[in-house]
Amino acid sequence: QVQFVESGGGLVQPGGSLRLSCTTSGFTFSSTTMSWYRQTPGKERELVATIAPYSRPTLYADSVKGRFTISRDNVRKVVYLQMSSLKPEDTAVYYCHSASSPTNWGQGTQVTVST
Repeated sequence: QVQFVESGGGLVQPGGSLRLSCTTSGFTFSSTTMSWYRQTPGKERELVATIAPYSRPTLYADSVKGRFTISRDNVRKVVYLQMSSLKPEDTAVYYCHSASSPTNWGQGTQVTVST
């Protein structure tokens, strides 16, 4: 059974940082492209960052380029999203996603950037 457990979200002030983690199971993690998406109420889920199976290449949405870094640990089957210089518009629920299991999603982790 494919599972994603996202964690690390929270409330942070503008300019702050957070590190999200996604623990996975139920598929061959090391050979799968992984991504982070985010969603706000009333909007489509937005692709934030993607990482290939052996960590290269990585791709980022223009809105987060230079501020966010995606990485992965193929032994622990975990994908990370390091977020820096956070802005209020980064507020969303963040989800990880596997290219090999496109219909599976976890519960997500809420990130709120606010004073």
